[in-house]
Amino acid sequence: MVGVVRMLSNLSFLKGPTGFSKPVYVTRPTLPDLPSVLSAIRSLWQRQWLTNNGVLHQQLEAALTHHLGVPYLSLFNNGTLALMTAFKALNITHGEVITTPFTFPATVHVLDWLQLTPVFCDIDPETMNLDPSKIERLITPQTRAILGVHVYGTPCDVEAIEAIASRHGIKVIYDAAHAFGVSVNGQGIGTYGDASMMSFHATKLYHTVEGGALMVPTAELKTTVDLLKNFGISQEDAVVLPGINGKMNELQAMVGLETLKTVEDEIARRKQLSAVYRKNLSGVPGISFLPELPGVTHNYQYFVVKVDADAFGMSRDAVYEKLKAFNVFTRRYFYPLCSNYPHYTALPSAHPNRLPVANAVSEQVLCLPMYGQLREGDVEKICALLGMLHTTARPHAKGQRPPVQCVGESRRP
Repeated sequence: MVGVVRMLSNLSFLKGPTGFSKPVYVTRPTLPDLPSVLSAIRSLWQRQWLTNNGVLHQQLEAALTHHLGVPYLSLFNNGTLALMTAFKALNITHGEVITTPFTFPATVHVLDWLQLTPVFCDIDPETMNLDPSKIERLITPQTRAILGVHVYGTPCDVEAIEAIASRHGIKVIYDAAHAFGVSVNGQGIGTYGDASMMSFHATKLYHTVEGGALMVPTAELKTTVDLLKNFGISQEDAVVLPGINGKMNELQAMVGLETLKTVEDEIARRKQLSAVYRKNLSGVPGISFLPELPGVTHNYQYFVVKVDADAFGMSRDAVYEKLKAFNVFTRRYFYPLCSNYPHYTALPSAHPNRLPVANAVSEQVLCLPMYGQLREGDVEKICALLGMLHTTARPHAKGQRPPVQCVGESRRP
């Protein structure tokens, strides 16, 4: 709070119509060095091999397998198809899958597309991941798998989930879309479960513009995955599985190889910015952060706060809207819950009474701007704005100075 108070003592930067002259968005893509990209494109054009397991695809697959410390990895043109393929490769074709309602819609949509029934499980209020203590009671004879999500890159309780799955003879698949480079006790996050998906969408700290990967523990499963993502074609005149077209092309792989050169610098930069956020917001009433877990190497994909409306003085939604007046565009990520989408509300497990923590958390979370191109001064400025919003929201005793008017904020009640 000291940092915020210090900055609030000098509000000169708030003069003018907005806090920032240009919009500050929740994220921006990490862009590799343009001359290197252009050189790689020239080489690609000379080879005239644009897709179908090209040279760059092979190079990136090998590089990521090593970088992420996983046994086997298969590249895809997006993470959603990679996740769909995981279920197909593991022969999970019917029944129920226990999963979280607090995730991006693709996680749950994959189950519906595969005619699997999502069973929503409540979440831990601190990590916002599946709460292992609530999983086992949801298991029925129809349960085929647990689909966990490493939300914001914070690992699930992988050991507890593995123990539950082992007791009941069911599979574990992880949506690790946010978890590039994350490890638990020195072990890559992609080594856990029967299969693990990563997304390489442009909004992620590591990306291939669009893209994804499926990480699996055995060579046999990797062979099956590779067949399924390429129409099931095993050789020119043999189709052995009912596959789809999930292949990553050479342009995507080229961007991936170039981005991989700088991803550790990007993570280090985000770690620095995360520390600035924590330092300047640590004493603001009603603002709390995700825990940094012991034994976990975090990737700082996002900077997420929870806004307690009573302590802060206004709701998360009010903060979200008021920051726009200062050209700061945050995201209520994930809101609404998947269980509250019209397509899923009829499921018994989707009833809000069964998901009290998830419903509460979804009304509090706010992702603040986080990307390597941000300056530390920009982060301090965002923190000062949040501090000011808290200050202006609290009731003031008789005789105190009136609250500072937020620039761009209506004076009408």
